[in-house]
Amino acid sequence: MRKQLHIFLNAIMFYTRIPVPKNLPYSDEILNRSTRYFPFIGWIVGGIGATVFYGLQFVLPPELAILLSMLATIFVTGAFHEDGFADFCDGFGGGYTRDRILTIMKDSRIGTYGSVGLIGMLATKFMSLHAIDVTQIPVILLAGHSLSRLMPILVIYTSEYSREDATSKTKPIGKKGKGFDFLLALIFGTLLLVFIPIFYSLIILPALLFTTFVFRRYITSKLGGYTGDCLGALQQIAEVEFYIGFVIFQTLQA
Repeated sequence: MRKQLHIFLNAIMFYTRIPVPKNLPYSDEILNRSTRYFPFIGWIVGGIGATVFYGLQFVLPPELAILLSMLATIFVTGAFHEDGFADFCDGFGGGYTRDRILTIMKDSRIGTYGSVGLIGMLATKFMSLHAIDVTQIPVILLAGHSLSRLMPILVIYTSEYSREDATSKTKPIGKKGKGFDFLLALIFGTLLLVFIPIFYSLIILPALLFTTFVFRRYITSKLGGYTGDCLGALQQIAEVEFYIGFVIFQTLQA
């Protein structure tokens, strides 16, 4: 039980800005196995966003409540996945060879592709949430954050890590965990779908799997595998796709 607590706290430490004990045991193996809790981190991050939105909607316009809930999730993760998405846009937008793409993604500065991509992604996320019935937004945030974090796990378990050097800021999560780790991630990633209309779940799951397959094939053709930035980008893409899909579902149901 203590080892599981250490694995969970390592997931908290790596994927969020939530404080953990300073004497927390750490190793590459523990951090690799912490991917089992990556979708559960989505419960926490999505729960914070849902709580902020639910509380503020009573005293603020829904648009502002949505914006502040988005900022809350970005704050609690330290913009971890948004940073990966921006780096991905810069790397694949400005690089034409594997080495050039990896070099650009490693650069801490954000370029034109990253700026435009990040602004576009955040704007799409905001507009999608704004189009969803306010009574549905809290549960959509919870399910969206957890399910979107399952997609990078699928890439980890079906691909190879691209960087072979020690320069990647996410090197420790570049290895597959055990089969039980994947099973737990699968449970945490899909469990909250019980609160979503079953028909939508049956539509969005294949759609996200298809997106993950196309994304995985694309990055593999360019890099021979994935990087941490690619995983962050996929999480953001899957999250936005989940929201857009629900907007379409909601519109067709009206």
